[in-house]
Amino acid sequence: MNRYLMILGVLIMGSCSKKIKIPKAEKKTYKIEHHGDERHDNYYWMRLTDKQKLTKPYDDQTKKVLNYIEQENNYTDHAFKHTEKLQNQIFDEIVGRIKEDDKSVPYYKNGYFYYSRYEKGKEYEIYCRKKSNLNNPEEILLDGNLLSKETDYFSIDSINVSPDNNWIAYGVDTLGRRFYSLFFKNLKSGKTLDYSIPDTEGDLAWANDNKTIFYTSKNKITLLSEKIYRHEVGNNFKDDYLVYKENDNEFYSGVYRSKSGEYIIIWNSSTLVSDYQILSADEPRGEFSSFTPRGENHEYSIEHYKNKFYIITNLEAENNRLMETSTYNTHIDNWVEVIPHREQAQILDMDVFKNHLVLNERKDGFSKIRIINQKTKVDKYIEFEDNAYTSYISINKEMKTNLMRYVFTSLTQPPSTYDYNMDTGESILLKQQEVIGGLNYKDYQSLRLYAAGRDGEKIPISLVWKKALKKDVPQNLLLYAYGSYGSTIDPYFSVSRLSLLDRGFIFAIAHVRGSQIYGRKSYEDGKLLQKKNSFFDFIDAAKFLVKNNYTNNESLFCSGGSAGGLLIGSVINLAPKLWKGAIAAVPFVDVVTTMLDPSIPLTSNEWDEWGDPREKEYYDYMLSYSPYDLVSNKKYPNLLVTSGFFDSQVQYWEPLKWVAKLRDHWNSSNKLYLKMNMDAGHGGQSGRYRPYRETALEYAFLINLSKE
Repeated sequence: MNRYLMILGVLIMGSCSKKIKIPKAEKKTYKIEHHGDERHDNYYWMRLTDKQKLTKPYDDQTKKVLNYIEQENNYTDHAFKHTEKLQNQIFDEIVGRIKEDDKSVPYYKNGYFYYSRYEKGKEYEIYCRKKSNLNNPEEILLDGNLLSKETDYFSIDSINVSPDNNWIAYGVDTLGRRFYSLFFKNLKSGKTLDYSIPDTEGDLAWANDNKTIFYTSKNKITLLSEKIYRHEVGNNFKDDYLVYKENDNEFYSGVYRSKSGEYIIIWNSSTLVSDYQILSADEPRGEFSSFTPRGENHEYSIEHYKNKFYIITNLEAENNRLMETSTYNTHIDNWVEVIPHREQAQILDMDVFKNHLVLNERKDGFSKIRIINQKTKVDKYIEFEDNAYTSYISINKEMKTNLMRYVFTSLTQPPSTYDYNMDTGESILLKQQEVIGGLNYKDYQSLRLYAAGRDGEKIPISLVWKKALKKDVPQNLLLYAYGSYGSTIDPYFSVSRLSLLDRGFIFAIAHVRGSQIYGRKSYEDGKLLQKKNSFFDFIDAAKFLVKNNYTNNESLFCSGGSAGGLLIGSVINLAPKLWKGAIAAVPFVDVVTTMLDPSIPLTSNEWDEWGDPREKEYYDYMLSYSPYDLVSNKKYPNLLVTSGFFDSQVQYWEPLKWVAKLRDHWNSSNKLYLKMNMDAGHGGQSGRYRPYRETALEYAFLINLSKE
């Protein structure tokens, strides 16, 4: 039984009554003063901080917060009662398209083929391998279905096999808070050691002695990954040796093993700066050395190859350039340029092979793959025929091969995994995601359009619809965006989205600034004191679609999650009459208050993204768009807000407070709903099928409104 049903069920009287009143939260004024400006937050009391684990006995404050959450959840459940049949239908459609006994494409590493598979009716992956040949017997490494039996939430991460193939180390999160416990299993005996290392990031790296690992621990308050420890398998983890501690609370840290297997690498990263510490994997008790001194506004990544390192760096190169340096002298003064900076192409990622170097680049707003022969220096791009697609480098664990694995997908075509022969230029299709019931991608139309922003900038929009249902009159249209951290939402296929397209909806992605759709400049133009460009681009893209008869104000919907939820909160403040309905998932909406408090997880790490409101210039600017602070009496569109109680990225109280404040200023007959999942974090429920329950709820919200 859900461990919260009993807790929450006894906190509300009358929750089973036929008529449920619109929730109304208690007001308790809390004064916040900075820079001579005084704000009053009536719902600050909803923050429980370290009491989130709900350990008994529950104090009055905890009960009050849970009580209000339950009121909101009950109200939403009651309001959506009449859509249960539709929700079940949508859920069944989505799940029915998924191949139940599916298997990933095996990849080769160190003498074994590794893959994962699903069994019919089960929620979690089974991780397997076969020695030398795919015709050999299967060895099950881990079965997520067995490991998850005692938990409502289960996530497994960072599965790492030792260099001698005899041990597997892996991380497990059973709360959704992204704290992983590390476990160790002997693959010869099949036994898992009777201890685990708690409160880690989940990442780890094996040394070449096959008994030493390096792992990252997390700060329980800020959730920052800040310490790297050395652990010897079988020993008491309380005696582990601290090899690195990050003292700057604007940085994350982590550790990994180089693809070559020759180095253990510690990485440190803030929004604008990255650096690395390296150690020979043959000398786990040695001292890490700095790759190069930490700079200012310098982001780079490294990959070891033979007697040198390749480096992707933004040093005097907004869109990055490729450099190399000897393993004997990695200081920045020794770096040599290989590929110069280009205005029209951004280097995103790289992979290194014995005879080839592969780059993932962005050109003209699309993700492309470039192959360079290390010997002849001849290079070429893989060509794709689609007008709204993405491609990216897949899993390539071996260096001594001429085959490079990549993935191609588009708004109309499911993800397809290929092996590309880097000598002959031939692509071999290994697998395309199967859609049960059949999918003729020619039944759907995709398109890339370009809207003009209010400042003249070009805003790409990727659209998809079902041809047979597209008419010349305005259609129901869902516009989606993210627009932060330089994260670019490339056109991608979604098996669940078919349930919207097959009901006549158009789906569109607005590639707003704050992403890197046109390189680093797109990002710089949508952050800090330019953040509003993300919101303006989204609104201008929507108005373009209305003007060009794709939709109208009675048929236009919008959605976004996390920082994309901030976008939704902002655009319904800026242009409330533009939308019929909106979905804000795990929304970051209390911008100023959160960014003023370094004790809140992740705040200090993100001052370079949003600005530090302890400085008045940023305070004033952030206050001018913060959705929570700008709630006022106006006719908001119909709004569904979703959240997870154990969210580690956007704390649960942000959407909870926002909805409470919106209710106090709701000035129309439109509907406002909050659905808070009490067994989930930032990514929603765990498992293969269960997350689609929330998708079905969101789609039912949209479809129901489209008929009004």
